[in-house]
Amino acid sequence: MITAELTRPERTTTAGRWYLERSGLETLVAALRADGRTVIGPTVADGAIVYDEIRASSDLPHGVGDVQAAGKYRLTTREDARAFGYVVGPTSWKRWVFPPLVELNTGMRAGHRVEFTPTRPDPTRLAFIGVRACEIAAFDAQDRVLDSGHFRDADYAARRKAAFIVAVQCTTAESTCFCTSMGTGPEVEHGFDLALTELDDGFLVDVGSPAGLELVQGALAGSMRPATPVEVYTAAADVAATRARIGDPLPAAGLHDRLLAQLDHPRWAQVAERCITCGNCTLACPTCFCTSVIQTTDIEGNAATNERAWDSCFSPGFARVAGGSFRTRPRDRYRQWLTHKFGTWWDQFGTSGCTGCGRCITWCPVGIDVREELMAIAPPVALSPEPARVEPVAASFDDFVVAQVVGTRQETADTVTLTLSGADPAFSKGSLGQFAMVAIPGFPPLPISISRFTVDGIELTIRGAGPATKAMCALKIGDQLGLRGPLGNNWPLDRAVGRDLVIVTGGIGLAPLRPVIHALAADRRRFGDVRLYYGARTPADILYHEEMRAWASRGGIEVNLTVDRAGPEWDGNVGVVTQLFDHATWEGANVVAFVCGPERMMQATANTLAGRGVTNSRIFVTLERHMECGIGLCGHCQMGKYFVCRDGPVFSLAQLGDIFGREGI
Repeated sequence: MITAELTRPERTTTAGRWYLERSGLETLVAALRADGRTVIGPTVADGAIVYDEIRASSDLPHGVGDVQAAGKYRLTTREDARAFGYVVGPTSWKRWVFPPLVELNTGMRAGHRVEFTPTRPDPTRLAFIGVRACEIAAFDAQDRVLDSGHFRDADYAARRKAAFIVAVQCTTAESTCFCTSMGTGPEVEHGFDLALTELDDGFLVDVGSPAGLELVQGALAGSMRPATPVEVYTAAADVAATRARIGDPLPAAGLHDRLLAQLDHPRWAQVAERCITCGNCTLACPTCFCTSVIQTTDIEGNAATNERAWDSCFSPGFARVAGGSFRTRPRDRYRQWLTHKFGTWWDQFGTSGCTGCGRCITWCPVGIDVREELMAIAPPVALSPEPARVEPVAASFDDFVVAQVVGTRQETADTVTLTLSGADPAFSKGSLGQFAMVAIPGFPPLPISISRFTVDGIELTIRGAGPATKAMCALKIGDQLGLRGPLGNNWPLDRAVGRDLVIVTGGIGLAPLRPVIHALAADRRRFGDVRLYYGARTPADILYHEEMRAWASRGGIEVNLTVDRAGPEWDGNVGVVTQLFDHATWEGANVVAFVCGPERMMQATANTLAGRGVTNSRIFVTLERHMECGIGLCGHCQMGKYFVCRDGPVFSLAQLGDIFGREGI
């Protein structure tokens, strides 16, 4: 039996929405210092905002902003006294959790004996104030590299564990920012003890850990009060405005494959003519982790100390082996850095190595912009909302081709999946969401969604609701039927590349979406979070039991189920499918939605999705109308200016406009 255990829970934090008066910033710094922590935060030094030790809130860059572009940086004076009204500077928090020089061990030699003594980590207790979303993403990236594999960097792990994180939501942006493209910001969503959103007179405070809650309820209690709805709204609006200002400057969908397919692109040589291989980009980068070991000895060579030191793949000696370096040319070193950061990092660690902070752009002495180079070397593949369809077979009112039933599977008491073979090969090359006109002599032809494309045929999942569908469900292996198709358009899966996808359906409506889910599971990394919301009449009416288990356990798809009614054996949700959204925590700014079901259900779902910020252009529905021909000649399926069989059945709500859900249309 399928139960609610298939749902993977959303990430949660210790909830809390508080307001900290501006004067309370000093209390925060003092409380962290009183806790025995060295407080690191932004401060002005040498004409830049750098991270360094601060002893009071007055050390923060109040009223200071910055202007950044490729190879350019300068400070400005703001019209307000905000402490975090800048973007990011040349230093990163990596300097404190992964320092440039760390002692690894010491070695001694006495006669024939040698002894090695590891240096035990003894990190200072730290507190970081002003950590941006892209920088938390950098922590996540380095955690995967240095603290989550079979081999761990003990010094890094100890320093990370000893750090208290006070994050800051971005309410400003510069031209070098592209966190939105990399999926790392500007919203701070996890990885913090406290998160601040700076308003005119104070800070909205979110609590993200028990340690953060202890501070709020203890040392900061006198400076805080519950946030008002206006303050919560204003904070969210400021961050949303920052996202809008940044936009999406680097189309990252499919970048891994695009980039690795261009290892011989002539642009590598062109950028090498500008690149001076100084390594500034790797030094400023918050995720680069390449190091070398430096050994120092006493004058007799009997005592030695090994130290880990930052290194760079731009260094001429980084790739030196016996006989010389295998990356002698600047073009090779630049290619190694860029393809690793945006390509092979995915293969090694499951994420990108870039967080979109823009430091490598600003601090490149010759103004090389990685976004421009990536767009020149690996431009995005043009996406068409309506890929070319295969030419349908038997594309006339009175014609059908014959297919044979080669397999049957009872899905529920009244629903059967037929596996068909022997028809024209075009049927196996159809698009996700297309249908076939299916005929048995003595019954009218019916439009049936194709629930799977096989190597030499298709599968149809059919619910026996009337005489014709009951006759189809009763077919046995070896029986034949007539087909016309594949017909109609497809689910625009390419619109969801790089985005989160929400699939909402009920009952037999899962059948036309089944090929979509198979395609998602087969190429999962091209998409963000994928969530399926599915409703059935009873637990016994749930389709594709075993497949659904695989989607949830191995396909990286969150499966949420509900039924209209159930007995005591069911421990999942009971109610309409839209009720599954009641406890969901995701927002719809990056969501594409595919919806299939009765029109009233789709209307309710569309309203729910709109309430979460999913626009009509990103909500797609599949419509059901009476069809007899499937090719737009009989007139039965006309809906306003559309013939559903020819122009659909998949439409975006933006296409349909106000005719969607209108009675009598």
